[in-house]
Amino acid sequence: MSLADRRVGVAVDFSPCSKEALRWAGGNVVRDGDHLILLNVQKDGANEGGEVQLWKGPGSPFIPLNELSDPGIHKKYGIKPDEETLDILRDLAKEIKVEIILKVYWGDPREKILEAADHIPLSCLIIGNRGFGKLKRVLMGSVSNYIVNNAACPVTVVKHSQDA
Repeated sequence: MSLADRRVGVAVDFSPCSKEALRWAGGNVVRDGDHLILLNVQKDGANEGGEVQLWKGPGSPFIPLNELSDPGIHKKYGIKPDEETLDILRDLAKEIKVEIILKVYWGDPREKILEAADHIPLSCLIIGNRGFGKLKRVLMGSVSNYIVNNAACPVTVVKHSQDA
């Protein structure tokens, strides 16, 4: 894979920690000519529309940045991108010649993010860390920890700062 074919994945759920991961990716990893692929995982059953059933396994088609503001797209895929995230993406697209696309999956975030990393395939993956304490991590499990230990591509975990 040449440098022009780099596919940088960023797991996004539109939370403060995923915005930090997105900003970090834009400032430290993404370069001209890259494809920035946003991975969003919805809970299984979050949107049981007819078309969604077609994409449960492979995920949605790639959704380009210019369609992410469309309320019809939000409803169709059950996503809720906030204006701050969209602003981060628009600024990044202006600063760096990068193609930004979103792919939506349904199911367990651990499984679906790993699946995406393998099937797209990703050159690297950036994921946020919510900063759960040890007890909560033991009870709920850490998505970022699971991804780091099981992904076939390099993974960077951006720690969530409590000030953000």
